[in-house]
Order: sequence, then structure tokens, then C-alpha cells
Amino acid sequence: MSKTIIGVLREEKCPPDNRVPLTPLQCVQLQQLYPDIEVRVQPSVNRCYTDLEYGQAGVALSEDLSECDVLLGVKEVPPAKLISGKKYLFFSHTIKKQPYNRQLLQTILQKNVQLIDYECLRYTNGKRIIGFGRFAGIVGAHNGLRAYGIKTDAFTLPAAHNCKDFDEIKQVYATLRLPAIKIVLTGAGRVAWGAKEVLDLLHIEEVTPHEYCSKSFTHSVYVHLHNHHLYRHKERHDYERHDFYRHPQQYYCPFMPYAQQTDLMINGIYWNPQAPLFFTKSDMQNADFKIKVIADITCDINGSIPATTRATEIGNPVMGYNPVTGQEEKPYQKHTIDIMSVDNLPNELPRDASATFGQALLEHVIPELMQPQSDIINHASITNNGQLTPLYQYLHDYVTQS
Repeated sequence: MSKTIIGVLREEKCPPDNRVPLTPLQCVQLQQLYPDIEVRVQPSVNRCYTDLEYGQAGVALSEDLSECDVLLGVKEVPPAKLISGKKYLFFSHTIKKQPYNRQLLQTILQKNVQLIDYECLRYTNGKRIIGFGRFAGIVGAHNGLRAYGIKTDAFTLPAAHNCKDFDEIKQVYATLRLPAIKIVLTGAGRVAWGAKEVLDLLHIEEVTPHEYCSKSFTHSVYVHLHNHHLYRHKERHDYERHDFYRHPQQYYCPFMPYAQQTDLMINGIYWNPQAPLFFTKSDMQNADFKIKVIADITCDINGSIPATTRATEIGNPVMGYNPVTGQEEKPYQKHTIDIMSVDNLPNELPRDASATFGQALLEHVIPELMQPQSDIINHASITNNGQLTPLYQYLHDYVTQS
């Protein structure tokens, strides 16, 4: 029986990502679990795990991955680097018809690549199998708190990427004393729960929406808002989950009472472009809009947070927004609302994030890949045999545009 060769790609999107889909130890575990699988790793100077670490674990390093059957990456593969006729797994960022990746999907079709998008790997109940959401939430909440500390000069936190790992950050939290901050956290997925993990580690008290909006506190508190808190039907003034997902444009967002009470907002919610905004740029000009810092982990450009006009970078994570002029300025000024909108937050704790991601890949995705037929893999395959698969036919106009 011939071996299945799995290749771990070098990340070549610019700027290069430093995460990996499989750690050296996980590559070894994979080959032990499946003796008919061979793993080859493309050399890279940017990875959080070095070539030396892979080599010392006994994993083969190879520049040429053309013999591989399956190729694993993290971020988008540059179109010119795609190998025809192969099976690829990576985050393609195409399912929302993102204009900047149109050429990528066109090339995938031209090169007869089977694209399996991590974002589309889901259990039968619709829950995502794999992702970096937890660490996006952890780092996003950390960055939001750090920005608030800088803005108010009330406390100091190190940048997450300057810490060895999450355990080192936890040691910092153990001695941190926070002032009386009011924090609103949105979302109910992995991102939001990762952010909540940070707030709970800091022993910030969670309060109910009613308490948050009606009471004063002498210590730091947060409220965790889910969809049913954030959206109301325009006519019925209620929330019905299935109806909301079918018709988000028929709902409004009663967020302003929270904006009038909040110092720091941590946004970890999945946002449908047809859904209402939390608030408008005009709302941000109001004297009773109290939010000083927004950690927009979701980083939907011109999305649920209208002041998120671009993604910021790990080395310079915060931009200032002047609500009067609507223009970007330097952050940490008295009149600015400061926005943290880094779009690759797990890169700040890449070894932790990669290990968690790779474990899910090992336990839940590789077994499906090794099956002759898998509904999970079929559901996540955007393309196959040079065609869009049935679930993704809605992308036809996207890929046929020049």
C-alpha cells in the first residue's frame, strides 16, 4: 500500500504568518497513529517552531512538496505557489466573496485544486471543528486592556508577543490590580470565550445586563452580551434565533445604553454584513458615548464597529479615531476613541495557538481526510475537480468577474 504524503507548507503570504498547522511533536504523533502517512515540512525561517525543532523530532524537511497528496497551511497560499491537482487545507478567506482573494480562488479552479477551508469544517450540528478563535480572543482582550492601561496611565501590561507563552501572561495577571473599569464583551463563539477567559483570570466580576446599565461599581466589572441581548426585531421587538440568521436586516441593535456605561469594549461577535451596526459614527459623536477603547477582535473593516477602517499590526496595534472629524489620528489622545484591530492576533502567542489548532486537526480532521468519503470534508471543500462544489455555487459570479 502506497503512503499518503502530507506536506506542511511554508507560510508565504506577506507579511508571513508564524503559526503552523502541526507542531514537530504532532507530526511525529501523526506518523505513529497512521504508519501509512509520511509528513514532509517545507523549510521556513519565520515559523514559531524552527526547522531545527522539526529535524530533531525526526520530521523530514523538503523544499519540494510536489509529491505530497495533501498540503496543510494556515493563511492563504499565493496563487503562483499552488501546485496543480493537489488537496489543500488553509484559511482561504473567499466564502464572503472577499475581493482581494478573487484571483486566488480563480487560480485554484484553473489548477484543479481541491480547496478544503478550515473555516468550513463543521460538525453535523454546525459547530466549527477547528480554528484559532480562542487565542484570538485571549490576545484581543489582553491587547484591549493593555491599550486602556496606556490611555489612562492606570496600569501596565506587556505586549503579548513579548511574552514566551500564555503561562507567562498568567503570571503577570496574578499580580495586576485593575481600577474600576466597566467592560462590555460581545459574542458567544470561541473568540468571545477566549476573551472571557482573560477577564475571569483577572477576577473581573461578571454582572447582568440590568446591573451593568443601572448600577455604579467601585471595582472592575464586565457584561457578556450574546445575540439575544444585542438584536431586536424591528416590529416585534423580540429575538428569534433562526429568524435572525435568515433575516438579519429585519433587526435593530439596542446597544446604546451599554455605550453610555462602558470604558472598554471587546468585540468578539461574528457579524453578518446585513445585520445592524452596534452604533453609527454619528452615535460616537454624542457626549454620552463613553467608550474609550475598542478591541475589535473580529476586525470587520467598516463593519459592526464603523470606526474600524483598517487592520492594525502587531507592532503597532492601536489607532486613534477622532469621532468629530471621522478621521484616524494618533492613539491615546484625550479626544480619540482608540481602536485595536489586529487581524492576526494568534500570531502573538503562536506556539500556544499552533499546538491547540494542531491537536484539533490531529483528532478531528485527519481521520476524516483518511476516509474514502467524508461528509465533513465534502462540506468544507469549496472546489473539487476544477469546479465549485454544490454548496459554494453562490461564488460563481465572484470567480467569473475579472
